[in-house]
Amino acid sequence: MFGGPVVGLGYRVRFAGRTWTVAALADGQVRLVAEEGEVAAVLLSLLFADAGFEVLDAPGVPRVPPLGLLESLPETVRERALAWERHVQEVETGQPGGPSDAGPRRAEYDPQTRTMTQREEAKAAELSAAGMPTSAVTVRRMRARYRQDGVWGLVDHRATRPRTALGRADERVVTALREVLETGRERSSGTLGRLRVYTERLLAEQYGEGVVRLPSGATFNRLVHALADGRGLLGSARQRRWRSARPAPPFVPTTVMAPGELVMMDSTLLDAFVVLDDGVVERPELTIALDVATRTICAAVMRAKGTRSVDAALLLAQMMVPAPMRPGWAEALAMERSVVPYERLLSVDARLEGAAARPVITPQTIVVDQGKVFVSSSFIAACESLGISVQPAPPGNGPAKGHVERTFSSINTLFVQHVAAYTGSHTGERGQDAEGEAVWTLAQLDDLLQEWIICGWQEREHDGLRHPMMPRCALSPNEMWAALVAVCGYVPVPLGREDYIELMPVKRQKINDYGIRIDYRTYDHKVLNPHRGEPSPAADGLWEIHYNPHAPGQIWVRLPKPDQPRGYGWKAVPWIHRTLVSAPFTDFAWQHIKRTVARRADRAQHEHDLALALRELLERAAAGHGTQREKIVAARARTAATDGAVWGILYGRQPQAEADEPGEDVFGDSEDDEEPVTGDGALSIWPTEHTPQSDSPTGAVQEAGLPAPRRPQVTVYDPFEESLRW
Repeated sequence: MFGGPVVGLGYRVRFAGRTWTVAALADGQVRLVAEEGEVAAVLLSLLFADAGFEVLDAPGVPRVPPLGLLESLPETVRERALAWERHVQEVETGQPGGPSDAGPRRAEYDPQTRTMTQREEAKAAELSAAGMPTSAVTVRRMRARYRQDGVWGLVDHRATRPRTALGRADERVVTALREVLETGRERSSGTLGRLRVYTERLLAEQYGEGVVRLPSGATFNRLVHALADGRGLLGSARQRRWRSARPAPPFVPTTVMAPGELVMMDSTLLDAFVVLDDGVVERPELTIALDVATRTICAAVMRAKGTRSVDAALLLAQMMVPAPMRPGWAEALAMERSVVPYERLLSVDARLEGAAARPVITPQTIVVDQGKVFVSSSFIAACESLGISVQPAPPGNGPAKGHVERTFSSINTLFVQHVAAYTGSHTGERGQDAEGEAVWTLAQLDDLLQEWIICGWQEREHDGLRHPMMPRCALSPNEMWAALVAVCGYVPVPLGREDYIELMPVKRQKINDYGIRIDYRTYDHKVLNPHRGEPSPAADGLWEIHYNPHAPGQIWVRLPKPDQPRGYGWKAVPWIHRTLVSAPFTDFAWQHIKRTVARRADRAQHEHDLALALRELLERAAAGHGTQREKIVAARARTAATDGAVWGILYGRQPQAEADEPGEDVFGDSEDDEEPVTGDGALSIWPTEHTPQSDSPTGAVQEAGLPAPRRPQVTVYDPFEESLRW
């Protein structure tokens, strides 16, 4: 039998705080006799349930020898233990191979004619004569070990002592060194000499000067490596931060079975220079959305530095709308030429006619880092309005969104390194004059990237994409999407003009006599007259305002309108100095002006001075004058304003707010009626026949009635708190 101690006749047990002897076992009961002669009959279940129950003198339970541990021993130690096993068995049974050995017995070990003491003395004499001095006491001790632990009891346990990389180092030194290493996780990298100085200083503070001495330099360095190498405490500062942010193992792989079930978003600076206006050279910023199930790059937005929450909202819009074919693209990039079931999908979604071979994926859950762009209230509110869950990743934890991080690396190696003005992944890999090689504008590089995504990424096989029926065949993102959409289905999500405005950043403010003031910019229009000084029907009494940081020339206000199906309408309200500053600008340029122009008068005059300074800055930069900083600000403003036509990718025009009297504007010539810029930097435009009507059902806008203030928290659980538990 193998297992724990057993209860048998004659065994002594401890029960109810007393010592008893087992006298009988029958029918689930046990008869116990106490040392004083008292007899008791107890149920076995009650006996075993007693907290102090113990079998005091049960015989040893045989166990399987630890063969794995024997294999780990040095060969000489293992052979010596096996030899002792043969000697012990011969002493006890007369046969070197144990009772099963049918060979002849030697007379000196015959149990029928020799006592155990005589056999022990004979074995001791035999071993001593063979060159291994041994006494009968040693043979008797080895027999006892063998009875208790089997072969493992015959092993020379000096060879089984646990080894440690720390050797015989002073525990106080080890503790102090560990503390110094942990403290230095977030600090800049230093030498081992600095660690020695800090450790010596810490020991002096804790135990006194000179009480605990450090080992020699070589021994100390070996001790440092023994403590730090396995925990990543001696790598680069970036590696140390990565390991400290990594969640505790074990790591469970994420299983995603449907397109859009899990989408990851992130931004990074591209390792290449682009040419902005006036010859300004700068690295652009790329933001992508990656579908984990199909590895599809659902959308990609390239900006000059300064990605805003409206750019993240643009990704949402791009994902849900088919990508149109751009001028100059080969017909092979069209969806009808790809592996996607085009004819079947076209019967469901007419927008796919003439589209490029990029899947249309509606996200269910989006994983983002905790950057300001992705955790802003406007982006979370936009996701909530579209029924999308947002799950922030743990702070500073890249592996939590490893798929999108790996995709950035692939974009760098498969596309960016072949682009002129490639910078390398760090300054040590940068060429001598990378900036001088820059020839592509931001719009041109974006066009190249969008084309490469369709022909280079979506058609490329990925080792991580496998069909259950063809596990040995790697699939491309388009092939994986075609396989999954046949199982999961396809439901088009048409977006209307209201949806675009809903995706913009949100503010809640009062409507005053002078209009609406945002960051020293005043917006006013006669449509605000009935609501000046009046509270909104919302719970907080504030009016909902949406704005575009890439085009601060106007804002949109949600105002009641009973004749509309939803009970409200969006009104465009222009900046009062829009005619003074006719050139495109962004909030980035405005913030630069605010930092450089001192306030010398009241608020209204200061706003006028800011507008004049902004116009002069844009004019100087356009003429090739001004400082390098001013040229960069102006170049970013023009690039973002031209390339930021978010509405263009959906309907080919900017969102147009309703007006009480069409055609009228406070300035006489409404900017809302102008066609969007469609030059070199414009985004893709849909043909007119695919333009949805402004009153098309969206399913993303709230029902009739002015909604309550948007709240960024999730009602089921706090995703930010959840990210810390990953």
